[in-house]
Amino acid sequence: MAALDTKVLVRWLVNDDAAQTAAVERLVHTALADKAPLFITTTVLLETERVLRSRYRFERAAFTLALDAMLSVPELALQDESAVEQALWFYRQEGAPDFADCLHLGVTSLAGQGPLLTFDVRAARLEGAQLLG
Repeated sequence: MAALDTKVLVRWLVNDDAAQTAAVERLVHTALADKAPLFITTTVLLETERVLRSRYRFERAAFTLALDAMLSVPELALQDESAVEQALWFYRQEGAPDFADCLHLGVTSLAGQGPLLTFDVRAARLEGAQLLG
């Protein structure tokens, strides 16, 4: 199973370079035909969110739609998918912290660890997180 880099994933999501987007589309179609999903690490997902937010000005709602789409594409296999789904659930809550904190909490929960200790007041409001100090 091949893994996708952040730039490949971003190119596919924003479609801002025709040649590179076409290359990613061919890759996805090949993955479908070969029944060989493409792997996305949690670190690539985290960087993708940062790039979409900072460079492409994606709002929270636009990123959640993109992540929903990634989760529903059978040709993509997300590392720790259940942690990503939990992070997405947290991220949708009113007053939720940034996606990184939600993902940290999802991964912590999946690992059976916790609480996630934080100085971030918004993150501490989430179940499984605790304000330190």
